[in-house]
Amino acid sequence: MRQVRVHGRGGQGVVTAAEMLARAGFLAGHEAQAIPSFGSERTGAPVVSYCRFADVPLRTREPVLAPDVVLVQDPTLLASDRPFAGLAPGGLVIVNTTADAGAVRAEAGAQEADATVLTVPAMQITLTHLGRPKPAAAMLAAYAAASDDITLDAVQQVFRERFPGAVGEANAAAAAEAFAYVRDELAEVAAAAGSEA
Repeated sequence: MRQVRVHGRGGQGVVTAAEMLARAGFLAGHEAQAIPSFGSERTGAPVVSYCRFADVPLRTREPVLAPDVVLVQDPTLLASDRPFAGLAPGGLVIVNTTADAGAVRAEAGAQEADATVLTVPAMQITLTHLGRPKPAAAMLAAYAAASDDITLDAVQQVFRERFPGAVGEANAAAAAEAFAYVRDELAEVAAAAGSEA
């Protein structure tokens, strides 16, 4: 089973991100579920949602307390929301920021965390393509670039289906750019690791 936790703020599409991630997981052949979790929702308030993938029927419905993957849509939550909390050893953290992974670890107080940390300027990418601060498509594409759980095609398909027309196409374009950005970032990390060996 693969468990994902999404952190963000009200109005950024955090709940929608988990729903779209579950749909993309289903298209990739997994059993999938999305679990929203929020109190009295208001714009700007911290929001968390969850998603699970498995290749067997999912029977559990509780929140994800030990995620394998954490997506942080708003970097201002790094210190206060403790996104590394409960992260499974060897987990993956993807943060919407222009800062580097070392700065993310320092801000979250997670310098020693056993995790791969990737950053992507999802908000900038989304504003360029969509004109609105809704980074979900870019964040999910970043996840697709960093794992085999979902594909870029699946991410683009679910956004085109959910938002037909220009909005869906803008999200698909943002997804493609974020996917390419993270693939380039991973190539740079691999090249640096190779030169140190």
